[in-house]
This record gives sequence, structure tokens and C-alpha cells, in this order.
Amino acid sequence: MNPDPARASDAPPAEPPRTVQPNQAKARGAASQDRWDDGIEECADGESAFKPLTREQAQDLRARLPAMSAWSLLTWQAAAGAVMVALWGLLSLHADKTWSALFGAVSVVLPNALMAWGMTRRPAMGGGTAVLSFMVWELIKIILAVAILVAVAVGFSSLSWPALLSTLVVTLKANWLALLRRGRIRK
Repeated sequence: MNPDPARASDAPPAEPPRTVQPNQAKARGAASQDRWDDGIEECADGESAFKPLTREQAQDLRARLPAMSAWSLLTWQAAAGAVMVALWGLLSLHADKTWSALFGAVSVVLPNALMAWGMTRRPAMGGGTAVLSFMVWELIKIILAVAILVAVAVGFSSLSWPALLSTLVVTLKANWLALLRRGRIRK
């Protein structure tokens, strides 16, 4: 790095990189073994870490854990948004806050409905196509949600931010209600 040959001799020689031989790693013991080593094929009890399911076990698992529809999650979101709009309307008695709450619910439910429609209208051909389709519809959902929020912020002069944001957050988190309900019914 230094172009001057006279100064280059003054620098101490660089140490070669240290490498660990395989027999040295074994001598160190299991404590030094890499925690992220994918080569570990067995659990602590000596059994295989992964067991493929038989056809009957897979069918039983599908029967016990049915897939949750995107439309049922959307219904829960719409219900949570409607409850929040009603609460803001009844507790505040101001139409502006009720409209703000409605805009908050719409900014979540409408983009999610569009994404659910786009993802369920036809099955994807392969794994890569499904991932790409999901990413495209997620991008469309985000753009539509931001466009709705910007349009409301610019076009609705008496916007109540607490009403809009609280309804938006509760509507977004309504998916957890559906998942909690599903877990309780199953038990």
C-alpha cells in the first residue's frame, strides 16, 4: 500500500490468518460448536429433527387446522372498523369525528379487500408465481392505503386525527381477534 520501498521495510510483517484444523475443533468439545450449524441432524434425545408426515397424518392435520379464509379476516376487520365508527359517533356526537373514523376503517378494509380479491381470483401456477403475485398485490394495497390517507388529509378539512388513527389501528389489529377466536373454538 505504501509506494515508498524504504518505508515498507519498517512495517512489521503481517501475521498469517489463523485457521482451525478439524481435529482441533473436535478437541475443543461441543461447547464451541456453531449454534447455527445446519449439519445437526438429530435432537438431544437422538431422534431425527424432522419427520415427514404420512398421507394420513397430513390429512388429519389439515382437518384439525383448516386454512383461514382471507375473506373471514376481512369480515373481522370490517366489523372492528364498524364498531369503532359507531363508538366515535356515539361518544363524540360530532359528525367530523365519525367521518374521520370511517375514513380510517376504509383505508384499511378497502385495500385489504382488493388484495384478497387479487390473491383469490385464480390460483398461482408455481411457488415463484405465488410469491410474485403476493408481492405485487401487497404493493398495490400499500399504494392504495397511502393514497386514501393522503386524499383524506388533503380533501377533508375538519379531519380528526385521533379518530382516524385509532380506528385505523384497531381495524388493522382485528386479525388478532380472528386468530384468538379460532384458537378458542379449536380447543
